[in-house]
Amino acid sequence: MYRNDYGLSDELKMFQDTIRKFVKNEILPVEHKLDPDAIEFPKEEIERLREKTRAMGMYQPAAPVEFGGAGLDFFANTLFMEEVSKHRQGLYNAGGGVFGYAVNPILYMGTEEQKEKYLKPCIRGEMRGCFAITEPSGGSDPARAIRTRARKTDRGWVLNGSKTWISFANQAKFVTVFVRTDDGPIGTRGEITCFIVESGTPGYTISSPIPVIRPEAPYELIFEDCLVPEAQMLGRQGGGFELLTSLLTQNRIPYAAQCVGIAQEALEMAIAYSKIRETFGKPLSDRQAIQWMLADSALEIHAARLVVYNAARCRAENKPFRIESSMAKLMASEVALNVVDRAIQIHGGMGLSKELPLERWYRELRTRRIGEGPSEVHRMVISRELLS
Repeated sequence: MYRNDYGLSDELKMFQDTIRKFVKNEILPVEHKLDPDAIEFPKEEIERLREKTRAMGMYQPAAPVEFGGAGLDFFANTLFMEEVSKHRQGLYNAGGGVFGYAVNPILYMGTEEQKEKYLKPCIRGEMRGCFAITEPSGGSDPARAIRTRARKTDRGWVLNGSKTWISFANQAKFVTVFVRTDDGPIGTRGEITCFIVESGTPGYTISSPIPVIRPEAPYELIFEDCLVPEAQMLGRQGGGFELLTSLLTQNRIPYAAQCVGIAQEALEMAIAYSKIRETFGKPLSDRQAIQWMLADSALEIHAARLVVYNAARCRAENKPFRIESSMAKLMASEVALNVVDRAIQIHGGMGLSKELPLERWYRELRTRRIGEGPSEVHRMVISRELLS
C-alpha cells in the first residue's frame, strides 16, 4: 500500500496508530454485535470504554485541559477525527461516544454561569445539546434565510418560528438556536442572535423524527411564544452571525477528515477483497478495470488528505482558512462518495449487503454533500474568493 507521512512528527504518527488500534480492538468488536443501522452504543459499553479513554488521557480530546479534556490542538484533533471515524457508525457518531460526545465550540464563548451550567456537564458526558440554524425556508445563506424571531419584553425574549433538520434534538437537554432580533424584512441580512433554550421550556416543542436516507433521523423544532430569559443569550445581541461564521468554517475541517478516514477504510477493504475474489479463473486484482478503480481511489484520497491537512494546519497556526476549509469539505465529501461507490462495485452483491459497512457509508456520505454547506455553495465560496 502506498504510504506518505504527510510531514507528521513521530509523536503524531504514534498518536494516529494508538487511535487506529483502539478503534480496531475496542470499538469494532462492540459494533459487530449491534444492528447495522444502530446509531448508539449500549450505555454500559460506552461507560466501560470511557474508562479506557480516560485512562489513555484521550477523553474529550478537543476540550481544553482546564475543562477536563485532552487539550489536543486543532491539527491533532483533525488527525483524531480521521482515525476514530473508521467504523460503521463513524460518520454519525465517531468513536461511538466513548471519547465523549461532540461539544459545541460556541459554548466556550458563553458567560461563566453558562459554562458551568451547559459546557462543563457536556464535557463530562452528563448532558448533550443540539444546534439549530436551518429553517424550512432554506439553510445555505442563514443570515438571510432565518425567519425565527425573538422579541424583547420586560420578562425576557419571546421566540417564534421553527428550525428543521436538527440532529440529536431528541436527546438534547438544550438547544443553541440562532434567531433574528431585529424588525427588518425577511430575505435581508438582519441582526442574528444566539440563545440557549432548555428542553421543557414552555412553547418549545420537538416534532416526530423526519425519516431520511441515513439511519439517524433529524427533527423539527417549534417555538411558539417561547419565553427565554436575558441570561440565556449566548454572546452579545446581534453577534450571532459572527459566532455562526466562525463555528461553521472551523467545523468543516474535521467533518472533511471523517470523510477521508472512511474513504481510506473503504479502499483498503476493496484492495483486500480484490485479491481473494476470483472471476473466470483470475482474482479481481488482475483485471485492469479493477486496478484503475483502485488507482483512482488512492489518487483522490491522497489529494483530499493533503487539502484537509493543509486547512487544519492553517487553522492550528491561526492563519486565514476560510477558502481552505471550503476546499477541504468540498473535495473530501465528493472523493469519499466516489471511493465508497467503487468499493461497493468491486465487492459486487456483498457491497450492497448490510453484512459490510459500505452501503451504510454510501448513504451517510450522500448527506455530506449537503451537510455543512452543499458542494455548490462551497464552489461559490471558492470562486468568489478567487475573483475578489
